[in-house]
Amino acid sequence: MTERRIISLQPVAARPAAGRSDHASQLTAPPPLSLYVHFPWCVRKCPYCDFNSHTARSADGSLPEADWLAAVIADLEAALPQIWGRRVHTVFIGGGTPSLMSAATLDGLLTALRMRLPLDPMAEITLEANPGTVEADRFRDFRAAGVNRLSLGIQSFDPVMLQRLGRIHDGNEARRAIDIAQQHFERVNLDLMYALPQQDLAHALADLDTALATGVSHLSCYHLTLEPNTPFAHNPPSLPDDDLSADMQDAIEARLATAGLRHYETSAFARPGQECRHNLNYWTFGDYLGIGPGAHGKLSSHEGIVREMRHKHPGHYLEGAARGDFVQDRRTVGSAELPFEFMMNALRLTGGVPHSLFAERTGLPLTVIEDELIAARQRGLLDTANGQLKPTEQGRRFLNDLLQHFLQD
Repeated sequence: MTERRIISLQPVAARPAAGRSDHASQLTAPPPLSLYVHFPWCVRKCPYCDFNSHTARSADGSLPEADWLAAVIADLEAALPQIWGRRVHTVFIGGGTPSLMSAATLDGLLTALRMRLPLDPMAEITLEANPGTVEADRFRDFRAAGVNRLSLGIQSFDPVMLQRLGRIHDGNEARRAIDIAQQHFERVNLDLMYALPQQDLAHALADLDTALATGVSHLSCYHLTLEPNTPFAHNPPSLPDDDLSADMQDAIEARLATAGLRHYETSAFARPGQECRHNLNYWTFGDYLGIGPGAHGKLSSHEGIVREMRHKHPGHYLEGAARGDFVQDRRTVGSAELPFEFMMNALRLTGGVPHSLFAERTGLPLTVIEDELIAARQRGLLDTANGQLKPTEQGRRFLNDLLQHFLQD
């Protein structure tokens, strides 16, 4: 088996690069602001999932929606002083399975947001949903509440693959959910996975063709990875080897390009103008307030850039809400860390970002990473021409190698 490429980006621990600590960050204006809201519960946790999701434990299977809603509203109110006067451009409600919440709870959440935030009238408001029958029946009411973009976790249409992934829907439910979603939402994203247990190239492309036949304008295609502390990591299934996985990636990218979906981010493909605006704010190192159990946030001010994480376990988060205690961890991002953090996001964009964005979003001059840029360019991983910081095709394939340039000892 030959080592052809890195198929998916794995997290790399940040280490400050030498010589950067003497450059103080000088932010002149805050970047665009988004809001992330975390709903932590699922019907059943999938064996590959390392997200902060939890199976409902109540005897009747009900969820503590009222307690959760009260807590996230209180969380938002406590955080308001950090974002006074800043308009929110996108809202993303993720999980877990947010589509398990009732339409009344969602309406209450969005009403609370509108009453407390200067929400852009044209804000993109996304809800993550699974294609189960219960959730799909709520799509009309979710749209009426104000959600204008739905992201459906399909993963596969193949019943055998869905069973191996531990999913609770089947292919027919997936098709039905897509049909209902398209009746109520102009913007629908489908999540697909490839390199699944014992999957071959034909089956991977069959899933893709089924998705394309629906006419959706945005697809997220993820390579299945074995994440630490998941059932799949402890008891690994039989997965395609690296060469076959690479063939799947090549074939998927080629077929999507032929279908008119542009590969704009590591795992995302969209028709022109249909990109996920919320995720683009992440990749361009924008700001986001995260509320709800385990939610992460990044907020900039004249004092620097701060990262936060809410209490992760839903029980601890709800208990903390009674005391007004929501934040488990808060830290200032040091100047030496900022180049890596910026590049880790920006270089996921296949079209790159302008040179000027580095200074705008980090408060540092681009010259602090001049040596690293030269080294990455000499290895054929980075293109810095035409005022852009852009990964080359090789840089996209070996994104970890490219990012390592910004992690000097």
